[in-house]
Amino acid sequence: QGQLVESGGGLVQPGGSLRLSCAASGGDIIILGWYRRPPGKERDLVARIESSTTTTYADSVKGRFTISTDNAKNTVYLQMNNLKPEDSAVYYCRGIEKMSPRWGQGTQVTVSS
Repeated sequence: QGQLVESGGGLVQPGGSLRLSCAASGGDIIILGWYRRPPGKERDLVARIESSTTTTYADSVKGRFTISTDNAKNTVYLQMNNLKPEDSAVYYCRGIEKMSPRWGQGTQVTVSS
């Protein structure tokens, strides 16, 4: 069974930037995208990528976030610019392996002055 490992979270001021990474190791995982769970809320889609080029974004992050992939490294990135306090959440990477969902452990993003 493969694993997804996220990194790149942290504390940033409003207007700042962060880049999250999701690396797949072992198994045969296809990374699908990023989700986030704000405090006290449900986990929702942030960005999704298919076939390395087709992308989908939540309305709240369009124009600010960019999802990309490095197939050679089996890694998906989420570049987050102009961060806002409402972007604070635990960010999760989602994949699929042999028809079964796979989730990373999550990385905390906090946007605060």
